[in-house]
Amino acid sequence: MGRVFASMSTSIDGYITGPNDRLEMPLGEGGDRLHEWLYDLESWRKPHGLEGGEVTTDGDLLDEAIQRTGAVVMGRRMFDFAEGPWGENPPFHVPVFVVTHRTREPLVKEGGTTFTFVTDGIEPALDQARAAAGDKDVSIGGGASVIQQYLRAGLLDEIHVTLVPVLLGGGKRLFDHLGETPIELERTQVVASSGVTHLQFTVVR
Repeated sequence: MGRVFASMSTSIDGYITGPNDRLEMPLGEGGDRLHEWLYDLESWRKPHGLEGGEVTTDGDLLDEAIQRTGAVVMGRRMFDFAEGPWGENPPFHVPVFVVTHRTREPLVKEGGTTFTFVTDGIEPALDQARAAAGDKDVSIGGGASVIQQYLRAGLLDEIHVTLVPVLLGGGKRLFDHLGETPIELERTQVVASSGVTHLQFTVVR
């Protein structure tokens, strides 16, 4: 069985979106800044059907995450916000399981991405993702609420944080609502590139 990991870009003050995120502005005010490091990378452009791109340390790390992922779990809010921008060929190219309270038939897209909507909680969604992933890993794709639920439940094995040198001052925090019991992490990797810092942790159980 593979590992379960979450990977997110955050501001220095801990936000994964800017203030006032909404359907018309999924990353909130200023939130696009968190993902600028991705846009010229070959590892990002190729899954999005774009040509060109740079091969860099950032790209190597992104490519590693893509290669190890056999299935993705995400929340309904993330799906609703991004379904339009993703278009007919979303960047996942693996099965995606959407944790939701609203039923919907599976949505088949180009490139091997099928969205399956799971209404009975985070653990059944993870069970389905693990079955689909086989020997590969499961990525908890977000948003913040879903990652927090898996972390509180003790179901996350790894956390990858890309620190972006900006202070957003508001938005959705990655590590809110985790309760009062400390969660110990072991740092396993630190990679500083020209624009961001990649931190990888194992969750200690």
